[in-house]
Amino acid sequence: MRVVALISGGKDSCYNMMQCAAAGHHIVALANLRPAENTGQTDELDSYMYQTVGHHAIDLYADALDLPLYRGFIKGTSINTGRVYTACQEDEVEDLYHLMKLVKDKEGVEGVSVGAILSDYQRVRVEDVCRRLNLQPLAYLWRQNQEILLKEMISSNIQAIIIKVAAFGLDPDKHLGKTLDQMVPHLLELSEKYGVHVCGEGGEYETFTLDCPLFKKKIVVDSAEVIVHSADAFAPVAYLHFSKLHLENKQGESSGMFMVKSCSCEVTCNGDDDIFPSSEEDEPQENIPVIWKSLNHNSLDFTQTFGSSRKSLSGYQWFSGITARCLPSQGRNAQEAAREAFSSLRANMTSEGLKPKDIILVHLYMKSMKDFNVINSVYVTEFDLCPPARVCVETLLPDGVLFCIDCLAHKYDIAADDVLCDEKLVMHVQSISHWAPANIGPYSQSIKVGDVLYSAGQIALVPCTMQLVSGGIRTEATVSLRHVERVLQAMSHSTALRHVITASCYVTDSKHIPIAHSLWQKKLGECKKVEDSETYRDATGLWGLLTVVVISHLPRDAAVEWHVVAVIDDPLQRKHFAMKMLSEGFQIECETVESSSASCASISIRLSLISPSASQLDLDGPLHDLVHMFKQAVEKLSEDCRASPLSFRAFFKDDIFDAETLQIGLQECLEKYLGKKAPALILVPVVDLPGKEVIHVTCWLS
Repeated sequence: MRVVALISGGKDSCYNMMQCAAAGHHIVALANLRPAENTGQTDELDSYMYQTVGHHAIDLYADALDLPLYRGFIKGTSINTGRVYTACQEDEVEDLYHLMKLVKDKEGVEGVSVGAILSDYQRVRVEDVCRRLNLQPLAYLWRQNQEILLKEMISSNIQAIIIKVAAFGLDPDKHLGKTLDQMVPHLLELSEKYGVHVCGEGGEYETFTLDCPLFKKKIVVDSAEVIVHSADAFAPVAYLHFSKLHLENKQGESSGMFMVKSCSCEVTCNGDDDIFPSSEEDEPQENIPVIWKSLNHNSLDFTQTFGSSRKSLSGYQWFSGITARCLPSQGRNAQEAAREAFSSLRANMTSEGLKPKDIILVHLYMKSMKDFNVINSVYVTEFDLCPPARVCVETLLPDGVLFCIDCLAHKYDIAADDVLCDEKLVMHVQSISHWAPANIGPYSQSIKVGDVLYSAGQIALVPCTMQLVSGGIRTEATVSLRHVERVLQAMSHSTALRHVITASCYVTDSKHIPIAHSLWQKKLGECKKVEDSETYRDATGLWGLLTVVVISHLPRDAAVEWHVVAVIDDPLQRKHFAMKMLSEGFQIECETVESSSASCASISIRLSLISPSASQLDLDGPLHDLVHMFKQAVEKLSEDCRASPLSFRAFFKDDIFDAETLQIGLQECLEKYLGKKAPALILVPVVDLPGKEVIHVTCWLS
């Protein structure tokens, strides 16, 4: 695509330009913002957004790169400094908007090169500008390992010097004017001793690029003076003011030819057969013909029943049964059906004092992925700039049903002291990078409320191309789970897969079930490698209850999608217990994991058919036993745990059960055993389940 590069003169903006070129994009223009002439601050401007030191030399970039340069003045200041940016006319971000609009109108650009590495503040604001102008931000350096990244820049022949220092351990007299190559050992030492960001992401230093492989001419500094901005005894702030520079032809040097490190977005799993052993337990089972005794209830479409949990003490509530029906015979198209469903959701939430902006997680079950774009066009209008995390799969819904939705909402009351820790934090990355996929729809990668991270479903898109990875199911499973890991770590630095408390893996073929289980066990095995062997115990249950189900289709024709909920706690201190019983030819197994913070819990219940019989089977008994076991699990939670049962998601084999009968039976049992504390019931018909399972229930308590 045609790209404009935002340049500050620093190493990051230059290296990101190289990454854009390596990805096949065409840099057609440069853009830069400089201090307004009437501010009296001609060198260093106190800006949250822009590097201004060295801006006097930016004009040379146009000749060095042989590209048009568009410059604007920074007239605004940092006014809207919140985590989410909304347009404010006096804010300095609007200066970028007007500059980008000018470049788009003049050059017809489609993308914007951005050198952001770690600053969510800058990324969110550039993405907001791009969203308003329908431009694609390209931030290939985003969240890369800084030590590796710095060495890549140097090996890629980025010739940059230190132009500003502002950190303990950086001396203006010693370090200003030094090249990156000269500074690497010292920067690594400062990082080890004091936590200095190796790439200067904490504002420790700034650079100016004199040459890189994209330059047709190189910049030469003839003279410069040191300006002391703050003579602090421990961390003086000073910068170089260029007095005279000139351009030189790169005689005998190739320009425009360069190498960047090969893309790390894709992985292959060749030779990893030992990681994915087959398991007889997970081999596809022959369908067992089951004849159920009638429960003598009137038939009811299970998707027609709206439900909700009661609101928990911490303000959480789950809504289920939001259904869109599209019957051409009734003259309604898909968009109208979708709007009506969301209207119903809004009405039900309003009655509980909630709004769509309070939703933090959505499960979207579709009849057909062919309707994805139509549904998305309505879905996107329902949420603001911070949409909820979302899981989207195609499953075996009844004819005439377009989609079913269930969602978790949380009311953040800033006035209540006891829920101040439950402020909602949103990760909604829209930039193309090498980190993890940008959002391909109106959802956020993850939302954090209190100590819980609710992540969106992840499929194996290659982040820098946004195309499905090649290599088959094993590669897809590995890449998509790696995306999950990276999103968790980005939300909270110390968070990893060991913090997952419940996980769901959707696959499109029964043969993929053992692969999902094996990969998950491999990852758990890596988590179990604790240094003190005395503290080791079987942590399989502590680090995530896994549910694997086979559905009919996934977005982008993916073969696997991972969805997790994680808790920032001490996984080894979680409470884990299990129960098992036989019930009329069935086995019921229940596992519970309670977070060490006692803020939430996850319960998993499996109903397996172990004694096939030619005679009719009575469903009443097993359902009553299953829900009674669920009640027992809830009662076993610690006294400190204030979590309430919010959702009761029953994945069931579609070819075995009558959905309406199952829905009525479960609802009656939940009301009998839990009364007003009954969670929202969600029925999900699936193609297959592992082993002899016929129902797999996952329950969330918060």
